[in-house]
Amino acid sequence: MKTLEILDKLIAFPTVSADSNLAIIDYVQDYLKTRGFETYHIPDNTGLKAGLFARIGPSDKAGVMLSGHTDVVPTTGQNWTTDPFKMTVSNGKAYGRGATDMKGYLASVMALADRASHANLTEPLKIAFSYDEEIGCVGIKSMIHHVEDTIGLPRCCFVGEPTLMQVAIGHKGKAALQAICHGMNGHSAMAPDFLNALHLACDFVTVLRDLQGDYALNGAQDPDYGVPYSTIHVGKMSGGMALNIIPERAVIDFEFRHLATDNPESIYARILAASREVCVAQQAQFPSAKIDVLQLNAYPALDTDVNDNIVPHACKLAQVSDITKVSFGTEAGYFSKHLGIPTIVCGPGSMDAQGHKPDEYIELSQLAECDAMLERLLGNISRQVDER
Repeated sequence: MKTLEILDKLIAFPTVSADSNLAIIDYVQDYLKTRGFETYHIPDNTGLKAGLFARIGPSDKAGVMLSGHTDVVPTTGQNWTTDPFKMTVSNGKAYGRGATDMKGYLASVMALADRASHANLTEPLKIAFSYDEEIGCVGIKSMIHHVEDTIGLPRCCFVGEPTLMQVAIGHKGKAALQAICHGMNGHSAMAPDFLNALHLACDFVTVLRDLQGDYALNGAQDPDYGVPYSTIHVGKMSGGMALNIIPERAVIDFEFRHLATDNPESIYARILAASREVCVAQQAQFPSAKIDVLQLNAYPALDTDVNDNIVPHACKLAQVSDITKVSFGTEAGYFSKHLGIPTIVCGPGSMDAQGHKPDEYIELSQLAECDAMLERLLGNISRQVDER
């Protein structure tokens, strides 16, 4: 089955992260099983989501892993001119939610799997398809510990997020946090006599902005990124019940994205210290002033050594000479940091131009480049059969 035919089927599964992905995992598992793959269904705690590991080829070798996620971002509020869950091909492009991020790559991997099932493999081909990547690499965080006892650790891993088929060796890590600011209820006519939780929150946001400025001026720098330093970003703040009631509680949702050279624990410690300083400034008048800072989720940075053998190997497969780093996070950091597997990111499509946008599409030429790269990879892990 060709890549475009598979992509048509994959896009038809509405695998928005908020919903179950079991149907697409069942489809992929059946597809791989019928081609001789050994498969492992890895469910989440709810039973509504699952990931998949698969392997084909000799079991006494480490082999190569190809990794991607099955979930997509929502289409709600976006103005699509095509049905987002029905692939439309026009002017050399395939349209549909997930075409670029990242079902185009999944389709190419599945097409390769079909060819691999007829090849004389000298080492195994391994596949990892996850869930809930779009909400912070949640799925692979639960799956990663099952790699070794199912399909075994590969010698290297290729994560197929869209890079326009460039080889990426790095991205920042991320932590998602929430600050709960505690004030005091009271009548707004006597506002100075009470601690306004929103005011406390604003003071904390100001301190976070100061921390961001310090990282920009004095923190580690990596010129390979468009923003070459670690960042702190406030995304949402809420609080209050009515205009004439002093808010007792305010909530701030924020994040930091860090270079691999910046220790995330140190950044978190600085944020906690900043929250205490804000409270101390208020506690002489309001002893109950308090900010609780919670880390909701995190994923590691990717920082593959440019001298690692996987880098020239990947460049040869992709037929590129330069390497890059990407601004967005991926699951690659889990394979690299948690399992010690040399990992790069390389896949079809452009995240900047197409990812998460209405009328998401992938260039058919990009799919062809990905197919060609994976075909070269298959040639490296198989031997030609003499049919004379």
